[in-house]
Amino acid sequence: MTTSPNDNTHVDSDLLTEIAIAYYQDGATQEEISKKFGMSRAKVGRLLRRARDEGVVEITVKYHPVFSEKLEQQLIERFNLKRALIALDQPDDESQRQQVASLVSSYLASTLTDDMVVTVGQGRNIASIASHVGVVPHRKCRFVSGIGGTHRSGNAINADHICRQLAKKYDGISETLYAPAYVEDIKVKEAFMKNGTVKETLDRARRADVALVGVGDMNENSHMVKLGWFTPQEIVEARIRKGVVGDIAGYDFFDSQGQRADTMMSDRVIGLSMEELRHIPTVVVTAAENSKALALLGALRSGVVDVLATSVSNALTILNLDQQMK
Repeated sequence: MTTSPNDNTHVDSDLLTEIAIAYYQDGATQEEISKKFGMSRAKVGRLLRRARDEGVVEITVKYHPVFSEKLEQQLIERFNLKRALIALDQPDDESQRQQVASLVSSYLASTLTDDMVVTVGQGRNIASIASHVGVVPHRKCRFVSGIGGTHRSGNAINADHICRQLAKKYDGISETLYAPAYVEDIKVKEAFMKNGTVKETLDRARRADVALVGVGDMNENSHMVKLGWFTPQEIVEARIRKGVVGDIAGYDFFDSQGQRADTMMSDRVIGLSMEELRHIPTVVVTAAENSKALALLGALRSGVVDVLATSVSNALTILNLDQQMK
């Protein structure tokens, strides 16, 4: 029996599903399927491709931890990192954040020593590290807020809240930055930066041994927009006109080459800048969401990052983008 290449368009979805189940679930060969349904092997192949194209079949690759280790080594060599912490892919953002947080928590437990100073950023990824349940050694570390605070709806992801959780977890102490994270007027920012209490905390943060910060992407639905820091239009304009792909620690914005970008959003945040982070011995950057691969590439190219924590999917995309955008 012969069939034309186009006659698979007449196959109904029930038959398509039945063929897909026979091949992918029951393990039947294409030859066996062709005999069972009275069609050529070529047509079976076309129908299986159609099943994938139409979403009847979804293929998910589950990576072995050894694969993650190979990716980690590639990232270390490509971007001159101290460490790369690559978590296996998870089915949703929250599960992915928890998986990445687990790796960062283990890394901190093995590297922090008594009397170290850790400056801490804000965001859901950093908050997940602080809230991760795990056995950690007591360390008399000081956790210092590296950015000011937000209003009540942002309490759980404020640097101050995260510092207090980390201090409790490691039996250390926390230090709050008594200033808002965001101001609308640069003169107000300059006044806060001159305040003795604010200056003392930021000076301690600048001298930290470790920085624990996140990376944001240029999404007009981002948390910074929801908090009212920036408008969706400002985000879009920065992305299109300035080539901005992300921010580090909620402070500095940068392009895909890792160069700091001056935009109307600059100089509104009270906290550590990208240049100040550069002088901290170990900067740990964490971002679990798969939407942040390009932002992570820009952060890595900035030379600020010492330890990267992310997912397998992000790691693969970062390496591919870096190769394509050279």
